[in-house]
Amino acid sequence: MLVEPSAALGVTVVALGMVLTPGPNMIYLVSRSITQGRRAGLISLGGVALGFVAYLLAANLGLSVLFLAVPELYVAVKLAGAGYLAHLAWSALRPGGVPVFAPREVPPDSPRRLFTMGLMTNLLNPKIAIMYVSLIPQFVSLDRGHVLTQGLLLGTCQIAVSVAVNLAVVLAAGTIATFLSRRPSWLRMQRYATGTVLGALAVTLAVDTSGPGATS
Repeated sequence: MLVEPSAALGVTVVALGMVLTPGPNMIYLVSRSITQGRRAGLISLGGVALGFVAYLLAANLGLSVLFLAVPELYVAVKLAGAGYLAHLAWSALRPGGVPVFAPREVPPDSPRRLFTMGLMTNLLNPKIAIMYVSLIPQFVSLDRGHVLTQGLLLGTCQIAVSVAVNLAVVLAAGTIATFLSRRPSWLRMQRYATGTVLGALAVTLAVDTSGPGATS
């Protein structure tokens, strides 16, 4: 086999831990699924998945070199991502804010916009690219050769895990929303928890000074 089973398992475990931590992808997918239905959530998930693929290909083909050569580009994308997270956090925490799982009337987006927003939600976080650059090489075996192919295969494992978990979230979002709608206090707790997590992510991303070359 080109990739060791232990390496694939390691990437899968790490990817599972990461995707189970609420982030902008999950927040966006849940909101679309509740407000516009499962079909909208699935279309949005397609955009998120494409974002993973784009970053995986770019990382394996030298995006890290570009970030190292032009650190200002890395900082710009990182701050854009932090700003987007901060906006999501404020939307959840502001007075009169609506919980992520609370049904609400919003103008429906077209399939093209749903897909594009799912894609942009993923692309606005350069840490995804850095994750591929720093995580995947730890599981690549130089003795087996074909380093690029190994990187792509291991990255595919991560994408498969992320898409599978987010697919379950999309399909279950309506049921979760109904459950929480009967428990107002739970909705408030969910809103504050979501806003706090997103705010912490925004601050962490904005003040992170490790730079594009960090591997920790």
